[in-house]
Amino acid sequence: MPHTQSYDVVVVGAGNAALCSAIAAKENGARVLVLERGPVEKRGGNSFFTDGAIRVAYNNLDAIRKVIPKLTDEEAKLIVMPEYGEKDYFDDLMRVTSGKSDAGLARQLVSKSYETIVWMRDQGIKFELNYDNQSFIQDGKRHFWGGLPIKTEDKGVGLMKQLFARVKELGIDIWYESRGVKLIKERDQISGIVVEKSGEAIMVNTASVILACGSFEANKKMRSEHIGEEWEAAIVRGTEFNTGDGISMALEVGAQKFGEWSGCHSIGTDSNAPIVGDFTKPGDIFKKHSYPYSIMLNNEGKRFVDEGADLRNYTYAKYGREVLKQPGHVAYQIYDAQVRPMLRKEYDLEEATFYQASTLEELGDLLPVDQKQFLETIEEYNKAVQEGDYKPAEKDRKGTKGITPPKSNWALRIEKSPFYAFPVTCGITFSFGGIHVDTSGEVLNKEEQPIKGLFAAGEMIGGIFYENYPGGSGLMSGAVYGKLAGTSAAQYILGKNAELVN
Repeated sequence: MPHTQSYDVVVVGAGNAALCSAIAAKENGARVLVLERGPVEKRGGNSFFTDGAIRVAYNNLDAIRKVIPKLTDEEAKLIVMPEYGEKDYFDDLMRVTSGKSDAGLARQLVSKSYETIVWMRDQGIKFELNYDNQSFIQDGKRHFWGGLPIKTEDKGVGLMKQLFARVKELGIDIWYESRGVKLIKERDQISGIVVEKSGEAIMVNTASVILACGSFEANKKMRSEHIGEEWEAAIVRGTEFNTGDGISMALEVGAQKFGEWSGCHSIGTDSNAPIVGDFTKPGDIFKKHSYPYSIMLNNEGKRFVDEGADLRNYTYAKYGREVLKQPGHVAYQIYDAQVRPMLRKEYDLEEATFYQASTLEELGDLLPVDQKQFLETIEEYNKAVQEGDYKPAEKDRKGTKGITPPKSNWALRIEKSPFYAFPVTCGITFSFGGIHVDTSGEVLNKEEQPIKGLFAAGEMIGGIFYENYPGGSGLMSGAVYGKLAGTSAAQYILGKNAELVN
């Protein structure tokens, strides 16, 4: 190798989890290097593409105002904010993962969420209330719901802009177009990392590495091998650079596989979305998340899920795979004029693909579906809709009777012209399989003992999410375990330095 360099801590990756790691390590006295595999114009990993919603346990509106200090007294008086404490967060996480989430990792995520978001605020990250997607107006007041009232200002773009600004302010080095390829371990502890930088191999001497470069969702071969062959057809919602590098390096030095390697976070996204995230169109603009108010039909003209099983926050991360299972890996969200004004903003963007017709017969003619079954399914659904009060911001139990699958909430007859169809396919966000860490972010080997000097954060941590996840938990997990890993890595270095002095 042509030359070597030395740092106290090397962070592999440059998304939310990675930069939180780097900042925490620097704050604790370490000399830090960040490796970004992409060029500067494609920096930020999956975090760049996020909608910015971040799930945190909070006691009340006063606690939220500490995170969003610009919220005025006048605004606060018009807000109804249900409490969402640590028990609520933990219970939601365990409920949607069918109790499979590692309790220790889950409790650490939940218990550290509020102090971490306050720390992020102190680093210059700006937050705002998630008015558009998590609240409704009733009796002149803004009522929040779903345990997800906070988002980053200007979505993931704003989050990453502010994190990179803080990294620059602290004097943390970043190498672009630099890919970590091999960890060096001597005497059972990390001693360096080999980096491919602009076509050459560089040895970086370091006693501590933090792996925070995402999971393997952009690696078609690994998707097929671990999640299933049909996943080769899924589009990648975020960065093209999350190909499992960190996981592979960790396993090579003895890390323990952990979590649901056959599972992933995936959503229903516009059928014409790009096959990998487009950095010129930032933000989560292709998703289609008003499906609880729709019925979804496949090419055979049949429904295949209970669209109204739960609030969107608790089903969207698993319904993408249900779309992937359908013929042609596509489905159609069907709405009528009653519901169309309620749909989220992404349905109004110029990037949204949709069909519109004055009758259901005409709509069916526009779609590549079984026309007869399409109309029969809608007629059967309309007859099954039960009476009741329609309440789109809460589980209203206005469902269907006598059809399979049922629609448990938000069932309205599709009967008012015009009618709309939004075609969706499956977009993968990140895979759930990863490596095992302890609650400080230290990577564990197959005997569940720490690999000295090796830490991890973000999407490559296994064991927290199974089958599904509560919306906004990914960003929060990245920040919590990023801060923990960075702090732990710096403390490890300080301990080693103290040993040398003594």
